[in-house]
Amino acid sequence: MPVTVPDTMAERVKPCTVCHGQADRVGRDAYYPRIAGKPEGYLFNQLRDFRDGRRYYRPMTLLLANVSDEYLREMAAYFSALRQPYPPPEQVISSPTEIRQAQQLIQQGDATRDIPACIECHGKQLMGTAPFIPGLLGLPRIYIAAQFGAWKNGGVMRGQASNCMSDIARQLTIKETNVVAAWLAAQPVPENAGPANVLSPEMAQRCGSIVQGSADR
Repeated sequence: MPVTVPDTMAERVKPCTVCHGQADRVGRDAYYPRIAGKPEGYLFNQLRDFRDGRRYYRPMTLLLANVSDEYLREMAAYFSALRQPYPPPEQVISSPTEIRQAQQLIQQGDATRDIPACIECHGKQLMGTAPFIPGLLGLPRIYIAAQFGAWKNGGVMRGQASNCMSDIARQLTIKETNVVAAWLAAQPVPENAGPANVLSPEMAQRCGSIVQGSADR
């Protein structure tokens, strides 16, 4: 007997939610990060970069082949507006010294190495900055550390073009990225928190490869 499937975005994006479901999960070859609630412009940029080969992960590339910009924007808008509960903070054991080191980098940066504070781009609550900068809370420690590694090593999984995150990651030691990832993963997501609204002109200029040209590239 034929089954009637409603023509809704929720039905259309079910191939996405097979991996990007309500909870982050570890696969054999990769992580599948949370995309619900991330800024719309950020999601659109990532979808387009996978489609166009600026980022590479074969399942994403195949899934998005020949998808129009208009439809990618619809997908980004759907997931950006999707509200799902966050996982509880990870139980991470860090020493007082490691906690202080992480907080220093996240809240103040390191001017001697031209490393800005994480909060300058990702917002004071670390929930991102609309419309292009993602949040850092609610993600697994190992996922965050892996992304730092990808930025640092210039792998196409994080994009072929160099940008501010690549530059910042190369300034950080492996130990620093690990303590930052551990601290972030151990933080609760603030209730009713969302992306900040304004990125400082200084950081907008520095990270122009991320925050500019979203609709036109």
